[in-house]
Amino acid sequence: MAQKLIPAAKPIIGRAERKAVDRVMRSGMVAQGPEVATFEKEFSEHFVPGRISVAVNSGTSGQHLGQLAAGIGPGDEVIVPSFTFAATANSVALTGATPVFVDIEPHYFGLDPKAVEAAITKKTKAIMPVHLYGHPARIDEIAAIAQKHGLMIFEDAAQAHGAALGGQPVGSFGTFAMFSLYPTKNMTSGEGGMVVCDSAELARQVKLLRNQGMEVQYQNEVVGFNARMTDIHAAIGRVQLTKIDGWTKTRQQNAALLNANLEGVIVPPVAPGAVHVYHQYTIRVTEDRAGFQTALREEHGIGSGVYYPIPNHRLPSLEKFAKNLHLEQTELAAAEVISLPVHPSLSKKDLERIVTAVNTVARAGA
Repeated sequence: MAQKLIPAAKPIIGRAERKAVDRVMRSGMVAQGPEVATFEKEFSEHFVPGRISVAVNSGTSGQHLGQLAAGIGPGDEVIVPSFTFAATANSVALTGATPVFVDIEPHYFGLDPKAVEAAITKKTKAIMPVHLYGHPARIDEIAAIAQKHGLMIFEDAAQAHGAALGGQPVGSFGTFAMFSLYPTKNMTSGEGGMVVCDSAELARQVKLLRNQGMEVQYQNEVVGFNARMTDIHAAIGRVQLTKIDGWTKTRQQNAALLNANLEGVIVPPVAPGAVHVYHQYTIRVTEDRAGFQTALREEHGIGSGVYYPIPNHRLPSLEKFAKNLHLEQTELAAAEVISLPVHPSLSKKDLERIVTAVNTVARAGA
């Protein structure tokens, strides 16, 4: 009998989340209301004390509205990695600005600070580092470059709830940061995003943009969007906030077990002073990745994922911004990475199966 598949990711929605949704449904206030306002306050207190959080309907909306609120538009350039989900560069392009793709450093999959500095022009207005897989980018070095050149930082922290570098939480380095609340993230609101702002004025602009340009009903101050979060989604997020620290600890323990026992693959390093929250546990396989994944799934019942197989600068939707561009470390990572299960639902037996499977496939050469 084939073994039951261990999925690469598994959202956790429990009784408490369902009770919270029922409570909101009974209240009759299901659109943006008091649950959203409370969720925003609690999110800031939990992850980025002293910053102002604004809830929106998706992480992509958060990136887009944050940039518009910060004044990004046509004629501007924003430096971004190519090794990430397309929403990073999409959000820049949607403002009318130009995403400028630069290479990553090979260890933590974040922007290479030297490549960032080399890409700065008179049109550059901001740098958008991505804290990929839950590991902080080299944000301290990037912040120094931004300060030197008078640039803003927009943090893509979609996958990095609770990550930190040098004792400082991600989301607190930039003009704004975006956290995703999509179902597969380390915590979810069912769908949604959170924009964490460094000033009350920026937060107000994001709030205007998410709500048709209104702070007061029918008094539209700017041309805006409908990007509101519902109280239903906020209620789910509030419950998940009470669980995220325990889930993060379990992810870190699972990763430590994998680090100590996997053989024949490159396990994810952690930078000095970094807190990795393991949204993904991403190894590198230098030969026959497709065969490696197939063997894991078909012979051992282990799910895995490739995030991301096509660099953004090679996507049909974005290649116009990067003609004839070659990014060595980006393309190497895109060809080698595999993300293994690390989520909190894994049992000790599951982890042992993953270790046995990976080591067996590695020894066999896939």
